[in-house]
Formats: sequence, C-alpha cells, structure tokens
Amino acid sequence: MRFSALVVGLCLTSFPIGAALAQPAPKPAPTTAPDPALLKVARETVAQMQGDRAATLGSMATPMIGMMQQIGIKEPDKAQVLVQEVVMPTLTAHYDELLDIQARGFATVLNKDELQAIAAFYATPAGKRLAAAQPQLAQIQLAGMQQWIQSVMPEMQGKLTTAIQAHGWAPGGPAKPR
Repeated sequence: MRFSALVVGLCLTSFPIGAALAQPAPKPAPTTAPDPALLKVARETVAQMQGDRAATLGSMATPMIGMMQQIGIKEPDKAQVLVQEVVMPTLTAHYDELLDIQARGFATVLNKDELQAIAAFYATPAGKRLAAAQPQLAQIQLAGMQQWIQSVMPEMQGKLTTAIQAHGWAPGGPAKPR
C-alpha cells in the first residue's frame, strides 16, 4: 500500500474537516532497532511491493499537481512546472528513505516468515501485476474515498454541529460541565 499515506493526505487536505482533523504524526515510541536480517528482508519485500521505481514515482506526478493547486498554485501549467522541477526530483532523491521507513514499519509488525511469504506472492505473476497496478488502484481508491467522504460530509457536519452545541463549545456558548 505505497500510496496509503498519500491517499490519506490528499483526502484530509481535500475537505474542510480535514484541516481540523489533520495532526502531525506522533513520533513512534522509542523501541529497539529491528534485527538487521529482518530489516533486510523487510526492505526487499517493500521494494518488491513497490514495483518499478520510475513508474511509482511517475504515478505521483498528477496527484502532486493537484496538491500544488490546493496550496495556492491555481494555474495548472505552473503547478505542473513546479512538480516537474522541484517536487519529483526531491521525491526521487529521497525515495530510498521512504523504502527504509516502510521497511522498519513492516519489520516491527511482521516476522521474517510473513515477509518472505509476502515477497513470494509479489514474485508471482499476480503479485507483479498487483505491484504494477498499484498507482492506478491508488487513484481509484482516492476517488472512492473522496466520493465517500463527500457523501457523508453533510451528515457528519450536522452531527458535529449538534455535538459542539451540546458540549457548549459553540462560540459564545457556556462550557458544559463534564
């Protein structure tokens, strides 16, 4: 799920409530470093899951143009230039760092046998096809998540307003005792 963070980030920045809910990721609790052998298997597994590096990075360009527009670069041609000149080279230069972060996460959750089984799947034709399809699947998931959030947003906003008022948190409202 290489795009899960990107998908969540895009979803949170795409909707008004996202700004209220988006918080910096908490620093993980200090733990012992994963076993180097396990970390190596995790890194290999993650790299295999990612598929072709150039294709993975290339699939990020269009969503990044959208993000540029969301942060204020409204003209699509200017957003595209910034993505091509700044964003993509930066992501490319730091891609191995992403793989290392993901590998550490995998190594803390999965054991060596599980990682090897995952790698074995990604070595199959279906696994290779899944890795190649990930960018397209991520875009489909993003569109689905956005559609879903938009469909529940009116209900959620109404319920949030009611809950805020019930707690006395509305501007100028008295605080309700706990």
